Amino acid sequence: MHIRRFLISFCAIALMACGDAPESTVATTPDPATQTTPSVDAPKISESPVVPVQATASTLIAAALDGAWRTAEDKSRDSARHPLATLEFWGLAPGMNILEVQAGGGWWTEILAPFAHANGGSFNATAADLGNLELPETAKKSREAFAARFASKPEVYGSVNLVNFGAKSAPLPSDNFDFILSARSVHGWINGKVADKMFSDFFQALKSGGILAIEQHRANEGTAADDPLKGTSSGYVMQSSVVALAEKAGFVLEASSEINANPADTKDHPFGVWTLQPTARTRPYGEGADASDPKFDRTKYDAIGESDRMTLKFRKPVAAAK
Repeated sequence: MHIRRFLISFCAIALMACGDAPESTVATTPDPATQTTPSVDAPKISESPVVPVQATASTLIAAALDGAWRTAEDKSRDSARHPLATLEFWGLAPGMNILEVQAGGGWWTEILAPFAHANGGSFNATAADLGNLELPETAKKSREAFAARFASKPEVYGSVNLVNFGAKSAPLPSDNFDFILSARSVHGWINGKVADKMFSDFFQALKSGGILAIEQHRANEGTAADDPLKGTSSGYVMQSSVVALAEKAGFVLEASSEINANPADTKDHPFGVWTLQPTARTRPYGEGADASDPKFDRTKYDAIGESDRMTLKFRKPVAAAK
């Protein structure tokens, strides 16, 4: 009876949660002030490993955002990255097979893995391809550290599956994923001349009707890709360039949103986008970049906050299924 009362209570909370993301071609940007703080009534994912199917995506995302496993530092970035509104916009749903591409420090992983574990979905993250004989030792160690971190709390993260991925890796499993997320990585693929391969891999890896979610630092339209200050080497890419890459691979742009726009970002910083938070670089790469320059005045850069970013939702057409 106690379990039944908990499920009934949980379902009641779920029914009061926000609805799914709008399906319009151009999304209306939600008010970030109302989207970034989870409800205090959101159920704790760790309280129940099995969540009723009636729970909405919004309720489950809010529960993950409020999770005790997330650090105070990560939670402090919610006001700049708007994870609830962003995931709602992209159409994340319970039961999905999720792939996060180049998860980096795991900011999104801390949200997506518990979300998937709580609702019968599955979570996968790309990792350095151990089959690449040219793989540097640092990449191997990063993969090991990521795997150990997300294997440490199976009651929260479930089973985090690592998928080999890289410029020389074999294609991803075909027709396998419902939702693929790439955050702040496209500039690296363009600089490495592998962007076409990446988008092609994503297209064949998604199921028919699957979603490709893109978050990327945004250059002003008309910016030359090779501009040393504002081009792709600085971390910024024109939105039109990202759309062109995705459409070339076969994707359809379903919606774009200004959820993560930042008009204060001038996009002309001395150390590229990494001058801004959270990296807050004060030296260029190759010149003691890991050390702080005490003479560098960060005042105006810290006032900008995080970068201006495009938020795009692409769909693999149903007709593209084999």
